Amino acid sequence: MRPQHAGQPGLGPRAEPETAEPFLPPSGALTRPAGNEPRTAPPQSGPGRRGNARGSRVLAMNVRVARAAWARGCGASSFPRPPPGAVDVAELLRDAAVEEPRAAAARRLPGQCSVLLFPGQGSQVVGMGRGLLRYPRVRELYAAARRVLGYDLLELSLRGPQEALDRTAHCQPAVFVASLAAVEKLHHLQPAVIENCVAAAGFSVGEFAALVFAGAMEFSEGLYAVKVRAEAMQEASEAAPSGMLSVLGRPQSKFSFACLEAREHCKAAGIESPVCEVANYLFPDCRVISGHLEALQFLQKNSSKYHFRRTKMLPVSGAFHTRLMEPAVEPLAQVLKAIDVKKPLVSVHSNVNGNKYMHPKHIQKLLVQQVVSPVKWEQTMHAIYERRKGTEFPRTFEVGPGKQLGTILKNCNLQAWKAYSPVEAMEAEDTDQDL
Repeated sequence: MRPQHAGQPGLGPRAEPETAEPFLPPSGALTRPAGNEPRTAPPQSGPGRRGNARGSRVLAMNVRVARAAWARGCGASSFPRPPPGAVDVAELLRDAAVEEPRAAAARRLPGQCSVLLFPGQGSQVVGMGRGLLRYPRVRELYAAARRVLGYDLLELSLRGPQEALDRTAHCQPAVFVASLAAVEKLHHLQPAVIENCVAAAGFSVGEFAALVFAGAMEFSEGLYAVKVRAEAMQEASEAAPSGMLSVLGRPQSKFSFACLEAREHCKAAGIESPVCEVANYLFPDCRVISGHLEALQFLQKNSSKYHFRRTKMLPVSGAFHTRLMEPAVEPLAQVLKAIDVKKPLVSVHSNVNGNKYMHPKHIQKLLVQQVVSPVKWEQTMHAIYERRKGTEFPRTFEVGPGKQLGTILKNCNLQAWKAYSPVEAMEAEDTDQDL
C-alpha cells in the first residue's frame, strides 16, 4: 500500500528514487569495530578482503530489499550504505569484545551503566525534533529518511499538521527517526552514556530504533522495515472499526473476564469473530485493551462493573497488537527476510516475551510476531531492573519524544525511576542544556 499524500499540507510529492550516497550510521549508534565480524562470518584471508566482503554483503542486501519492495508494488528509494571500514563509535567499544558483550558489561559497576528506552506510536507531536537539529548528523538522518520514505519527514514532524502526523503510516517513521536523533544529542552531551550502555528496549515500533542503536540493523534498513510495517498496519486498521482503550484498574480488576464479556456483547450485536484483548501490559493494574470499537465502548459503559478506575480511548487508528493486524504480518516478514540482521552489541529486550534477543533469527521472527502479540512492557521492565536489594540501579534515558516510558517506569520500579532522565526533543533551537 502506498501512503496517500495528495492534499495533505506539509507533505511534498513522492520523491523519485535517487542515486545512493554514502551514509554513516548515527554517530550515537553502536557499530562493530572494523575487522571484528560476528562468529558466523566466513573466514577471510589477505589484506582488505574482510572490509570488501562486508561491503559486498551490505550492497547485496540493499538489492534484495529494493527488489522485495518493487515486488510489493510500493517502490523503494535508495538505501545508502556506509563505506567499508566506517567505524563511527567503534572507538568507544575498542575495549569491549563484540562477541562477549556480557563480559564487558560485568566490568562496570551497576551505577555506572546505562539503559536506553525508545518510545512508540502515540508519543508524536508537531515540533518534535526541532531542538535536535543543531546536533551533529541529525539533519543527515532526516535527509536519509527522505530518500527512504519518499517524502519530507522533517517538514511533517516540525510543522504538521497533527492530523497527518498522527496517521500510522507517518507517525511510526517519525518517532523512529526522532528517537535516533535524540541518541545523537545524548551522544554529543554525554558520550559516556553510550559507552556504558548495557541494555535497550523499545515500545512497539520503538523496538526497531533500539535494534538500530544496538547495531543489529543499519539505519536505512530499519527505517524501510518501519515504513512497510506502518503502511501495512494503516491498511489493516481501515478494514474494520477498531481502536485501543487505556484502562487504569484496581487489584481486583479482571481484565480477561471483561474482554470476554465484551466479545460476547459484540457477538450478540452481530459482529463475527469479535476481537477484544489486552494489547499492552504497562504497569501493575494498568493495561491497554485493543479490539472492535463496539467492544471498547461496552467496556467504557460498564467500567464500574469491572472495577476500572479510569478509561481513555487512544488516538490510534486500529486494534494494534491483536489478530486484526494479521494482514500486516506477511509484508513485514518479507522485508525482514531481506535484511542482514546481526546480533545486537548490547542487550535488546523483545516486546513479545520481555527476554533478551539471543540470535538474529529470533529478531526477525519476534518482530513479525510482535505485530499481533501484546506488548509485555511491564515484564520487560522487571527483566531489566530486577536486582538484589542494595544493588545500585543503572541510569535510564528515554530517547525520543515524550516522557511516557518514564511515567511507566515510575509505576513499575520507583527506585529505578530515580535514576531516569528524558532526552528532550522539544527544546528551543537557541538553547542548550545538560541532561
